[in-house]
Amino acid sequence: MYDVILVPTDGSEYAESAAETALGLAEAHDAAVHVVCVADTGPVGGLRLPGDAESAEDAIRERAREYVSRVADRGEARGLEVTTAVPSGPPGETILEYADDVSADLIVMGTRGRGGLQRMALGSVTDHVVRFGDVQVLVDSGTD
Repeated sequence: MYDVILVPTDGSEYAESAAETALGLAEAHDAAVHVVCVADTGPVGGLRLPGDAESAEDAIRERAREYVSRVADRGEARGLEVTTAVPSGPPGETILEYADDVSADLIVMGTRGRGGLQRMALGSVTDHVVRFGDVQVLVDSGTD
């Protein structure tokens, strides 16, 4: 039923719960998994931060790589074929473009993420993906 499952993550508890759901579905369907974390650098551009990163953009990309690696490691430990990516751009649009590029059959994501003010029901990125995508989206509430 599913050949390619896309798992957007931002490292939040909701994304981690959705990743577990996605990995279970991938096992059940012998599907490939693509884990993506969009580096939403927005207006920070070349802003310099304290620490080792050359810029805010570098720090954001490094954190994104850590998030996708965590999920990828869990998938690979289950024997799944996992591909990771850290594209830049507006998160909702970038997730949908990536889903199209890899011919995803399903996107599994959390209800909310690490953003600032959250929407009451769905996070703004999840809402965008659900409303504007043309691929099935499973929204994991992250509750037991």
